[in-house]
Amino acid sequence: GPLPAMDAKRALSGPRKMPPKPTGPTQRNTMVAAINDALTIAMEKDPKAIVFGEDVAFGGVFRASVGLREKFGEGRVMNAPVAEQAIAGFAVGLSVAGYTAIAEMQFADYIFPAFDQIVNEIAKYRYRNAGGGAGNIVIRSPCSAVGHGSMYHSQSVESYFAHCPGLKIVIPRGPKQAKGLLLAAIRDPDPVLFFEPKVLYRHIFENADGDVPMGDYELPLGQAETIREGTDITLVGWGTQVSRLEAAADRAAADGISCEVIDLQTIIPWDVDAIEASVKKTGRLIVSHEAPSTNGFGAEIGIKIQERCFLHLQAPITRVCGFDTHFPYAWEEFYLPSVARV
Repeated sequence: GPLPAMDAKRALSGPRKMPPKPTGPTQRNTMVAAINDALTIAMEKDPKAIVFGEDVAFGGVFRASVGLREKFGEGRVMNAPVAEQAIAGFAVGLSVAGYTAIAEMQFADYIFPAFDQIVNEIAKYRYRNAGGGAGNIVIRSPCSAVGHGSMYHSQSVESYFAHCPGLKIVIPRGPKQAKGLLLAAIRDPDPVLFFEPKVLYRHIFENADGDVPMGDYELPLGQAETIREGTDITLVGWGTQVSRLEAAADRAAADGISCEVIDLQTIIPWDVDAIEASVKKTGRLIVSHEAPSTNGFGAEIGIKIQERCFLHLQAPITRVCGFDTHFPYAWEEFYLPSVARV
């Protein structure tokens, strides 16, 4: 059918369809509990939703799927072999057969054996099939630094997949965002990679991000969120890095510098309009992420904003990112884009 009406000003970025804002009572929750709640709601509402991955029937290595097999049965919550390519391929088959595939890759670092299935099958299937087929797929995966993960359990892999048309990529910053964005991702007609910063799974959020609506709600994919308004410089990040940007903004405020902090939330499609509007106001931009600087997604943001905001910029666009090295074990805090570096 026809696309829903949309604001012409948002023709170049942002969601096509805006879900209603969440209402009703909230409860303080961790991110891993909010993800579990989202999976529960999705499976309750959609009898064809299937959850599968390594150890998910036992609750998963981070306990994100705990209790689901007992509630929905072993036919809908299934363990998979230690074979990421097979997990992605099974998702394609489920989707083509009319099911909603909710897969888990145990760590984002181990998603690469499934790269061919994701970029050459999942990402392309709807396009080559004129809109039908393998679209209702979401692949969840814990990502980024955890404090002791070293090179095989700490990588931020979003930029590898951002180059591939046909995929959406989401990285939440807190429990409220994780639940709403995950429900939106599961119900989205396009395949979605949903990367979850694992260091935040059991972090206690004292701000509003920890107050999670208890009912069913979605947050729009493709829309950034301005979490602090400012006038002097725009700080853009996603996932764990957002809290570091907020802390950096606090430190800058003590020196009289007003920072606008934006959580991108969705890497693809990213909300270029929101960043453009902010930079035209502040005249400066810092993009920060844990992934290495070279070919990181911050480079795409920087060049696009320079194209759109060249006459408004008062200083060069700057990236504060991970270094172009393997992720270290003993020196993790020196590798990460810290508050001081921002």
